[in-house]
Amino acid sequence: MQLTILATNWGFTGNTDAFCAAAKKAGYDGIEVWWPTGEKEQQELFAALKKHGLDVGFLCGGWQQEVEVHLQTFTQNLQAAATNTYQKPLYINCHSGKDYFSTADGLRFLDAGLRISEQAGVPVYHETHRGRLMYSAPITANYLTQRDKLMLTADLSHWCNVHESLLQDQPETMKLVLSRTGHIHARIGHAEGPQVNDPRAPEWKDALNAHLTWWDAIVANKLKHGETLITFLTEFGPPAYLPTLPYTQQPVANQWEINVHMMQLLRARYANK
Repeated sequence: MQLTILATNWGFTGNTDAFCAAAKKAGYDGIEVWWPTGEKEQQELFAALKKHGLDVGFLCGGWQQEVEVHLQTFTQNLQAAATNTYQKPLYINCHSGKDYFSTADGLRFLDAGLRISEQAGVPVYHETHRGRLMYSAPITANYLTQRDKLMLTADLSHWCNVHESLLQDQPETMKLVLSRTGHIHARIGHAEGPQVNDPRAPEWKDALNAHLTWWDAIVANKLKHGETLITFLTEFGPPAYLPTLPYTQQPVANQWEINVHMMQLLRARYANK
């Protein structure tokens, strides 16, 4: 099995080359970033990837309230990222639709992803993300039963927040979700939020262990089916996603250090599988 761990530029204040240099120096295999729509930004990104020898996964999505306009943006960005002539991505992770879109409209987004994935030969995953189509466990299970080739990016920290639990009361749904996961966002959520302040702190042991158990199941499922690549993104976010002190807005921990800690934890746990 090839374990590939990627860095997020969410919260990074330097330019693209500086981010890629920092990711490489820290020991990451690649980066996950939003697909850049501008030609100049694309050239800068792919030059930095080549210079530092990094793999890439792309984020794609839309933001508009109107379904048709949103779907057009989503499809255009996804098509462009999947067929770019610079560097083939490991995968494309989609922020798909909006949570208030109907199931029928949601299926149009998923079908666009399936079509582009097949045509381009690039895995397309849909993230379990608040505010998007896959915002909750039962809604996602419904989509999975309607599209048997649909695959997910599991960011289960969101669902801990949505369901105010560590999801222990939805075992059958979780079994289905874990079996249909292609990519993992390694952030630790808890019953009252999508990100603990520091996963190294002992008070978050139960939350950490819940996520590790889910990731173990995903990795075991991939090995069982002979898959050779497992991808993780360490995605602890910056302030104010990272909790801060009142008045000063001082972050209570260091985002970059936490993400590097998560990368090292993942390597120790899965590199010898």
